[in-house]
Amino acid sequence: MTETQTCRIMIVDDHDMVRMGLKTYLMLEPKFEVVAEAGSGEEALRLLEKGLPDGPPDLVLMDLMMPGMDGVETTRRVIESFPEMRIVLLTSFLEDEKVVAAVEAGAVSYVLKTVSSEELVYALNGALRGMPVMTSDVSQALTRGLRQRSAQGVDEGLTEREKEVLLLIAEGRANKEIAEELHISIKTVKTHVSNLLMKCEMEDRTQLAVYAHRKGWAKS
Repeated sequence: MTETQTCRIMIVDDHDMVRMGLKTYLMLEPKFEVVAEAGSGEEALRLLEKGLPDGPPDLVLMDLMMPGMDGVETTRRVIESFPEMRIVLLTSFLEDEKVVAAVEAGAVSYVLKTVSSEELVYALNGALRGMPVMTSDVSQALTRGLRQRSAQGVDEGLTEREKEVLLLIAEGRANKEIAEELHISIKTVKTHVSNLLMKCEMEDRTQLAVYAHRKGWAKS
């Protein structure tokens, strides 16, 4: 979307007052338009699968801890059906494993409810560009969680699709070539690359390629 376009947002939270507060605040931002609300992960999926009048939202702002289907599982299910959907998880709790699980599920950012309104807007704008925006405490929790996973022998929680993208990066493929090879959009490729950089704690594509070879996943 362009800088002048309105961002269509769905709010998912099991507390009516929280949804009302978020909606009231976002209505004060000219760039944002709340087009749908859901009180649970199940309801959010039903609304998205049914389809909104003007198409799916650009971004979903969702609570992490909800009865039934929590934010992580809902994110995973939404991304399966809408791979280009941007999701920001909002929570009152900071747990290393939850942060890792959120990133694994496909959330662009994980934001504490204690952030300022300016920080929330910054995170939402970053999510629209596919750029993870996390406060220092969340980033530290993610790093700790990933290191713990690595120590336990887990491959940094990479999804099968992310591994496919990583192997193609190791072969020196550009985003356009990866998109054509995997039959996905360039925008989706960029999202996978951003997630790979975060999960593998790398700074650029070259480091990702070296990482894949070091792991023995890439062809020599």
